[in-house]
Amino acid sequence: MSKKVLIIIIAVVLLFMGTMGAGFFILWNKMSQTVNQAQNNTAIPEEEVKEEKLGPIFSLGTLIVNLSGSGGKRYLRTKIEFELNDEASLESITNKFPLVKDSILMILSGKKYEDISTSEGKVNLREEIMLKLNEIMKEGSVKNIYFTEFVIQ
Repeated sequence: MSKKVLIIIIAVVLLFMGTMGAGFFILWNKMSQTVNQAQNNTAIPEEEVKEEKLGPIFSLGTLIVNLSGSGGKRYLRTKIEFELNDEASLESITNKFPLVKDSILMILSGKKYEDISTSEGKVNLREEIMLKLNEIMKEGSVKNIYFTEFVIQ
């Protein structure tokens, strides 16, 4: 092989490697800028971040009820926690505990499997219980209801 051909091959390889290196460098910088912009756009300013604090929590404990229309073959075991607005609500619900528990047992035992087996059914159940509790409580109110256990057998 002549020296000219060898020099031309080496020059082409070096030119190719230089072009590839420059391309990767430009691509890397563009990707870094895009990632930084995405992070800056999704970052929530600190003044907008509000840590939502939970109110007082009242635990009803575990309830087990036979579901309606099942002939005693289906039952629901659930554990319910109530988030209350303030300490006055906590005192009010504690004083009316037997009435609260009875009302919830009546609501739960009146439900069919089809009523509460879906996510939408659970949301409706939560709203129904919250309405009943806020009706019972004269002082304060229930802010949210959490099902910490929900088993249908």
